[in-house]
Amino acid sequence: MRNVRSICGRLALLSACACLLAACMTPVKPWERGTLAKPQMALVPDPQNAAIMQHTYTSKETSSGGYGVGGGGCGCN
Repeated sequence: MRNVRSICGRLALLSACACLLAACMTPVKPWERGTLAKPQMALVPDPQNAAIMQHTYTSKETSSGGYGVGGGGCGCN
C-alpha cells in the first residue's frame, strides 16, 4: 500500500512538472517579436555607453584585452 502511494505521489509530481514545462514551450508568435526587438530587451541596452565604460575601465586598469580589444597594457590605447 505504501509503495502504491509513493508511485501515485511521483506520478502527480511528474504530471505537475509536465504541466509547468508545457507553458514554457510556447513558441513566440510573430506579433510578439516586436516586444523582443525593443531596445530595453537587448543584453546591452546602450552600446555607446557600454563602449565608453569599457574604455574607461581599461584605461584605469592600465591594461586591455580579454574583451576582444588589442593593446599592450601601457594605457596609451
